[in-house]
Amino acid sequence: MISVHLCRALSENKNHDVGFRDIQQALYELAYHVVRGNLKHDQASNVLGDVIEFREDMPSILADVFCILDIETSCLEEKNKRDHFTQLVLACLYLVSDTVLKERLDPETLESLGLIKQSQQFNQKSVKIKTKLFYKQQKFNLLREENEGYAKLIAELGQDLSGNITSDLILENIKSLIGCFNLDPNRVLDIILEVYECRPEYDDFFVPLIESYMYMCEPQTLCHILGFKFKFYQDPSGETPSSLYRVAAVLLQHNLIDLEDLYVHLLPGDNAIIEEHKREIVEAKQIVRKLTMVVLSSEKTEEKEKEKEKEEEKTEKPPDNQKLGLLEALLKIGDWHHAQSIMDQMPPFYSTSHKPIAIALCQLVHVTIEPLYRRVGVPKGAKGSPISSLPNKRAPKQAESFEELRKEVFNMLCYLGPHLSHDPILFAKVVRLGKAFMKEFQSDGSKQEDKEKMETLFSCLLSITDQVLLPSLSLMDCNACMSEELWGMFKTFPYQYRYRLYGQWKNETYNSHPLLVKVKAQTIDRAKYIMKRLTKENVKPSGRQIGKLSHSNPTILFDYILSQIQKYDNLITPVVDSLKYLTSLNYDVLAYCIIEALANPEKERMKHDDTTISSWLQSLASFCGAVFRKYPIELAGLLQYVANQLKAGKSFDLLILKEVVQKMAGIEITEEMTMEQLEAMTGGEQLKAEGGYFGQIRNTKKSSQRLKDALLDHDLALPLCLLMAQQRNGVVFQEGGEKHLKLVGKLYDQCHDTLVQFGGFLASNLSTEDYIKRVPSIDVLCNEFHTPHDAAFFLSRPMYAHHISSKYDELKKAEKGNKQQHKVHKYITSCELVMAPVHEAVISLHLPKVWDDISPQFYATFWSLTMYDLAVPHSSYDREVNKLKVQMKAIDDNQEMPPNKKKKEKERCTALQDKLLEEEKKQLEHVQRVLQRLKLEKDNWLLAKSTKNETITKFLQLCIFPRCIFSAIDAVYCAHFVELVHQQKTPNFSTLLCYDRVFSDIIYTVASCTENEASRYGRFLCCMLETVTRWHSDRVIYEKECGNYPGFLTILRATGFDGGNKADQLDYENFRHVVHKWHYKLTKASVHCLETGEYTHIRNILIVLTKILPWYPKVLNLGQALERRVHKICQEEKEKRPDLYALAMGYSGQLKSRKPFMIPENEFHHKDPPARNAVPATVQNGPGGAGMPTSLTINTVRLEEGTTEETADKLKEKSQGVVKVINKTVNATPKVTTSNGNSASNSKIIKEKDDKEKSGKEKDKEKKDKTPAVTPEMKALGKDGKDKPKEERANKDEKAREIKEKTPKSDKEKEKVKKEEKASKEEKSKTVVTIIESKSAVEKEREKEPSRERDLAKEMKSKENAKGGEKVPVAGSLKSPVPRSETSESEREQKRRKVDTHSSPSHSSTVKDNLNELKDSSAKHYINHTTPTLSKSKEREVEKKDLDKSRERSREREKKDEKDRKDRKRDHSNSDREVPQDSTKRRKDENGTTGSSKHSKSESPSDSPRLNEKEKEKNKSKSSGKEKGDSIKAEKMEKSSSGSKKESRHDKEKTEKKEKRDSTGGKEEKKHHKSSDKHR
Repeated sequence: MISVHLCRALSENKNHDVGFRDIQQALYELAYHVVRGNLKHDQASNVLGDVIEFREDMPSILADVFCILDIETSCLEEKNKRDHFTQLVLACLYLVSDTVLKERLDPETLESLGLIKQSQQFNQKSVKIKTKLFYKQQKFNLLREENEGYAKLIAELGQDLSGNITSDLILENIKSLIGCFNLDPNRVLDIILEVYECRPEYDDFFVPLIESYMYMCEPQTLCHILGFKFKFYQDPSGETPSSLYRVAAVLLQHNLIDLEDLYVHLLPGDNAIIEEHKREIVEAKQIVRKLTMVVLSSEKTEEKEKEKEKEEEKTEKPPDNQKLGLLEALLKIGDWHHAQSIMDQMPPFYSTSHKPIAIALCQLVHVTIEPLYRRVGVPKGAKGSPISSLPNKRAPKQAESFEELRKEVFNMLCYLGPHLSHDPILFAKVVRLGKAFMKEFQSDGSKQEDKEKMETLFSCLLSITDQVLLPSLSLMDCNACMSEELWGMFKTFPYQYRYRLYGQWKNETYNSHPLLVKVKAQTIDRAKYIMKRLTKENVKPSGRQIGKLSHSNPTILFDYILSQIQKYDNLITPVVDSLKYLTSLNYDVLAYCIIEALANPEKERMKHDDTTISSWLQSLASFCGAVFRKYPIELAGLLQYVANQLKAGKSFDLLILKEVVQKMAGIEITEEMTMEQLEAMTGGEQLKAEGGYFGQIRNTKKSSQRLKDALLDHDLALPLCLLMAQQRNGVVFQEGGEKHLKLVGKLYDQCHDTLVQFGGFLASNLSTEDYIKRVPSIDVLCNEFHTPHDAAFFLSRPMYAHHISSKYDELKKAEKGNKQQHKVHKYITSCELVMAPVHEAVISLHLPKVWDDISPQFYATFWSLTMYDLAVPHSSYDREVNKLKVQMKAIDDNQEMPPNKKKKEKERCTALQDKLLEEEKKQLEHVQRVLQRLKLEKDNWLLAKSTKNETITKFLQLCIFPRCIFSAIDAVYCAHFVELVHQQKTPNFSTLLCYDRVFSDIIYTVASCTENEASRYGRFLCCMLETVTRWHSDRVIYEKECGNYPGFLTILRATGFDGGNKADQLDYENFRHVVHKWHYKLTKASVHCLETGEYTHIRNILIVLTKILPWYPKVLNLGQALERRVHKICQEEKEKRPDLYALAMGYSGQLKSRKPFMIPENEFHHKDPPARNAVPATVQNGPGGAGMPTSLTINTVRLEEGTTEETADKLKEKSQGVVKVINKTVNATPKVTTSNGNSASNSKIIKEKDDKEKSGKEKDKEKKDKTPAVTPEMKALGKDGKDKPKEERANKDEKAREIKEKTPKSDKEKEKVKKEEKASKEEKSKTVVTIIESKSAVEKEREKEPSRERDLAKEMKSKENAKGGEKVPVAGSLKSPVPRSETSESEREQKRRKVDTHSSPSHSSTVKDNLNELKDSSAKHYINHTTPTLSKSKEREVEKKDLDKSRERSREREKKDEKDRKDRKRDHSNSDREVPQDSTKRRKDENGTTGSSKHSKSESPSDSPRLNEKEKEKNKSKSSGKEKGDSIKAEKMEKSSSGSKKESRHDKEKTEKKEKRDSTGGKEEKKHHKSSDKHR
């Protein structure tokens, strides 16, 4: 049987603590088996007999089991089970006493067991006993209590207790009194408590007395008596005395009563307290609502009256809260344990919101922290009043260490919460302890365990700050001292923790408590009041009010102020000025609030048009700059925020950094700088500060030092630079995807400007060590950090300068030699030391091919220098010094100024003047040293292993273009550097090519700029134009600065130069033609951009044009063309794009004001006689009306790299032949260089020649006009006229176009022009090749040959006579007089018809097919004006050789020409794009002259050969065996003459056309349209 075994097991395991329930269960089951008959009762009784000894209470347990079974069996119908039960109980009677069974079992059962006689009798007896016990009242005879007993009792308790009287002694006496006088013990206890209330100082006596007395009473008695006492005072009018609370508290502390027992006797109930708390919250919210509501004035009075009534009702005294009274008493005696229990029963901070409790708790905290505070918290020199500990031994233990502080005090403070505000002294003590802890926490050297403890403590301190200190500060009444005290601790926290705390304070704390909700509303209300009245005039009083308000609730106040600033930016200045009464903590909170406002995710950073940055962000940024500059606010958080935004790829917030750096460091970045300011910016620091900025930058020393420290302490200097440099492209490629192009440009500019400004700040403020330590080498910057090269050099440049100057100083100290040469030598040595590693490093930045043309040294030199190194701005220094002198004079003249102030001001001015002069001297020495260094370096700069042209390409591509748009000063630097390289006579540097590349085709560069880049590019072009204009203005200057300089050599060679001969140089007049061509190019590009309709093109070109206005346009007709186009823009954009309209209007106005300074074209460069001037050179409305000029269009040129020696030899031979013929004519005709490089004659001789020529030409034309494919020029060419019609047609087309030019162009024409541009580019590329090769041959020839000009001239004359009496002036190169001849109208009509019927593609194919011949012929032609004459003997030899070669070539050419003629018909419609004639037409148009200009140097080195090439080709293609000995001479002569004839014809046609137009304009126009249509 399980139960038997279990019972036996239980009986055996006597020693084990077996569970009460287990035993009950086992006994019950055992008995139940007996009842059911499964077990015999005697067996069961035996088992129970064994088990009974197991526990003392076993009989009682067994009785319980019997009781349960008694109830169960009495309900059953089976009688046998009842019998079994009765038998079991009888068997067990010896185990359980009768008394117990009588208590538990039913009377009937007892009767059946024989324990009682009658159950009924038993029942009656028990009822009587119960009545007597519970319901019958004792009849006390009150008079039996004798009053004397109580009197003696009171006397006993009230006696002097100071002696040897103990509580035990008194207790014996009390017992005697109770016995003697029959006193009621409860009343005695009550009297003891009453006396104790009156004698609270005798705790030590009464507590033991009551404790001893309680042994005689029931435990609950004392609690009931106290409860009865509390109940007595619970009437509405009753007030519980504090003595009662104290007695109760002491009894609780000594555990004489239980809190739970007493708590139920106290009012109000917990539910009532919770209801009250909720009501307070609702009231607080109502107050907030009222404050935020806009109340109309009529309603205001009624509202106020109602409020007053309500307040009066409220002043009625609330009923006594006994729980809080007891709590206060507990806190006063130091019973924290029970006090905490009571507080836990109530809502958070409900209890401490009652001032007495808060003060009592504060007092307890004072006592607890006293020893620790005395040890670590008391400031030096302060005594402080010590606080004695509580006499109570049961009070909390006083804190001796920070760990104890955490365990005891922090908990108390958490219950206090915001109500620490009631005790500012305790607030200060807690803060000072926090400060002391932070000091210990930040000092290293503790063990790992200690560190962990400290970490825990630190987190606790942060919690206390968040939950107690900051909310308490909010409730304090503008206590600035507490704010400063708190800052003492806060400044030891990292800003991340501080900002987290401010965030909690601002966004969560104010909602946690009704009082704080009210305070927040009141603060906002007050802030509104102040901000409404804040103006510039009342900054001081308003500032004081703001200061007062900010001491307690800075977060709320600043949040409101910032919201106002975002709406009204005119508040910025007064607000910034009014913040001077803030505490350090408030400034820090302000920084946090600014960052929070900036990071507000709900605010859009763009305006609704998506093209500009929102005004709220601009206002905040501006406020940031001003406030951070003026006040000592920590910047780390703000800078980190900007860095984080950049990391996230957002560049909007760079606006903030830009403003901060501008205001704090005084470094301004603006595109609106005047040239004077820009000039000042190239000087030293002092000059920059005085003359370089718009505002006077004063006192930025401290603020820039703060900014520097913030950057260095948090290692943000380099990361910000790199992030900005990377983000520039990020703006375009990552951010820019969906954004408006205008906004992308703005963001790019902002990013770039900030980088420039920030880099400038670092360069001027970081020490050399700091800078070098932080900025890695150039290759690391570019290759590892992927910094763009321009930015990388920008960052590294100051490092090189620092490095060189420090090395130079070292070397000077080492050897003290004062000679200038020694100094320069040392400087150069230091440069080599510093720059050598840089030269190595830059090699990795570009492909090896790059270094074939420019050396790494040149590249590094260009990127490492600045304007400061190249030139001294003397005029700027003088200007500033003069300003100071004027200032000093004004001070002297000022009668009102007090003498001492006068003296001070004068001293300041004098000191400044001395500084400036000293700085100027220092810079002058430095510049001289740098120029010396460059002089030595220059020979290794440009290697030109490929060609000079490639060299210029690399120089522009890798140096000039990236840097000229980097900053305004860099733009000036680039222009200056180009001039410097020219002045240094740098080998392999062609100044002409360089300038030509810069001025040709600016369209692409302009179109790809942002707004600010366009402005800088404009500055660059302006400075370049300034130099060019200076050279153009005066022959003397030109001869001096360019005359013998290698940069103006017109013979371009692949490598090296021989010092140059005067004849190789571009002369002054031709330079003027080139300049005119550049002006034309600029006009063409500008008109093109203005006509595109593209926002970026139009805006950028207008910006560029505005910048270059001082030097362009200079030519009247170009100016007029621009003016018309700009006027059109003004009309078109007025409604559509107001910003473009404003730009165009601004430029238009300035252009008009410049008009008086413009000059006609013939004054700008000498043109042919006046008849020609009738047609303006380029009256262009469209993008390149007459096509692009030729000359130096080197942009598209690819120089032939393989000029073999063989060709050079051939060239020599040919050139010798050519030269003889030409130089004779050159001598024979007086030279008058005219404005397009055509020598026009002034003498009678030339007029005679003209007449002869005219008659000759007319005859020619009559003959040749009969055949459609032959032009009048065949006469001049002998039988070589096959290709001439093309040339002629070109001229006709050109003239027609020029006339048409005066009328606005149609769109179709514009399209045509674009096609023509392409063609001209192709042709130009071929042209330059010829120049280069021809010149190499010519130079050698030049050295050998003496001057033989006379012989040649005679020979030339004889040839002319032989040629049919025509005297043809040489148009060979640059000295061709172009007389005007009158052609009949019918002839012109015929020509026009030819133009209409013949397109001219064949020439281009011929040119392509015969490129080598081109080279040779151009070489022959080009030498005309440069080579001395040759001896007759040599002349013959040359002619023979030439003749042989020309025969061979002519045969080949004839075959090709046949082919071409067939192709021409097929290709007619498409050929226009490739036709070189188009480019010749354009050339004529652009330079305002006709064909002769093609042979002039004005067309620059690359151009003069162009027409000649064509003619030569034609000549060659027709020459054959028939000509033999004479043919080569004739060829040369024709070459020289054909151009001039063409020109003369061309000019005549021009004048005639003009005359004709007056009468028959319509006819001309129609014809022109036909021809242009055919071309299209």
